[in-house]
Amino acid sequence: MKKDTHPSNYRFVVFKDFSSDDAFLTRSCAPSKDTIVWEDGKEYPLVKLEISSYSHPFYTGKMKFVDTAGRIDKFNKKFAKFSKFSKTDSGSES
Repeated sequence: MKKDTHPSNYRFVVFKDFSSDDAFLTRSCAPSKDTIVWEDGKEYPLVKLEISSYSHPFYTGKMKFVDTAGRIDKFNKKFAKFSKFSKTDSGSES
């Protein structure tokens, strides 16, 4: 086997999906400042995920609304002036 094929910081890391509260332990070089105590009682670096295979609709078969950054509200606020009907107009013309 070749020497030095893996980076020096290749270690066990816990990845946690915060939209489904699932976590898994694997080896990675991903940088992390947070730590978590895993099921075996040891402390590992924690990488926080917004979406993973535990919560992604392709893998779960369920549509789940995930808007952690408020993108939809920001979009609606930005383009509200371009809407066809204003809030006072109900859309019916007489």
